[in-house]
Amino acid sequence: MRIWRSGGRVLLGAVVALVILVVLVFYLARVPSVQDAILRHVIDRNLAASRTDLLAPDALRVVLCGTGDPLPDRNRANACTAIFAGGNFYLVDTGPGSWKNLTLWHIPAARLAAVLLTHYHSDHIGDLGETNLETWANGREHPLRVYGPPGVDQVVEGFAQAYALDEGYRIAHHGVALMPPANWKMEPLAVKIDTPAGAPCAGGSAIVLDENGLKATAFTVNHAPATPAYGYRFDFKGRSVVVSGDTTVCANLVAQSKGADVLIHEAQSSTMVKMIQAAARRAGNARAEKIMHDIQLYHTTPVEAATEANEAGVQLLVLSHLGPPTPNAIARMAFMRGVAAVRPRGVVMGFDGMLLTLPIGSKTIITSSVE
Repeated sequence: MRIWRSGGRVLLGAVVALVILVVLVFYLARVPSVQDAILRHVIDRNLAASRTDLLAPDALRVVLCGTGDPLPDRNRANACTAIFAGGNFYLVDTGPGSWKNLTLWHIPAARLAAVLLTHYHSDHIGDLGETNLETWANGREHPLRVYGPPGVDQVVEGFAQAYALDEGYRIAHHGVALMPPANWKMEPLAVKIDTPAGAPCAGGSAIVLDENGLKATAFTVNHAPATPAYGYRFDFKGRSVVVSGDTTVCANLVAQSKGADVLIHEAQSSTMVKMIQAAARRAGNARAEKIMHDIQLYHTTPVEAATEANEAGVQLLVLSHLGPPTPNAIARMAFMRGVAAVRPRGVVMGFDGMLLTLPIGSKTIITSSVE
């Protein structure tokens, strides 16, 4: 009995202390000077935060800044992959929501060297204007190079025109010294690859850039009628990453991925899309039914992507541009159905904020989160 009484007194004392602490915190939180002290701490920490460690020369690094597709997904921005090498970073596509992610992760915006677009669907280019403006506002010291298939001039000029008034406002407000007009400009650089007519997967590639130890190679894939469409391979000091772009199964993609450490491959579950198509039919929504039918014609399934990764001999397959959305464990299991039978190991579903680190002089691939 004494033991129980003693234990009860200790428990009661702990509860009372907790109540006092809660009341004290509640009271202090309403005091303006306490609020200001907390806000100053958070603001100082955020302003000081910068993921400059991603620029370290000891590794090739990749951050997935958008792993979703056009269907709404609370957890995924649209297509975007960031490559860190040679003291700079490069973006493959700039889908809607991707720049917000990069800002939240404190990516050093001024170090963006170039954008490489795979094709011109809106879910791959929607944040180009924000990317250009925000990196300029954060101190980018050069015009932004934008590479892509023929047609990139039209895309860049369209965004430049749409943002021209905003540019003028900011120069007028902050001054030319802080906002140099020359650095705001985007420089469209069309990459021309000759391929047999109507056969983009028969072969074809071109070196896009070769600087600071990083070589980027564009190659043709099949995303008709969005043509031409490209994927990109990045090689840096013996490590390599391939980004597929949007494509069907493609022999050229496999050939260009040979010997790569990582293949970041788009993936669309035909099983899940067919279920949406059937539901649209039952609901009498002919428009949604037709769209769900059509999108199956120019994407790759997870099983097909796994098969291509095996053929290319890549160490790690990362599935991205995931569709439809996979908001829970059941959806993710359905999405990956059949993959293990083809590729039991070396395959993961990407997520926004996934960080891949490929140390120089090693075959190791470290997967983590940038957050």
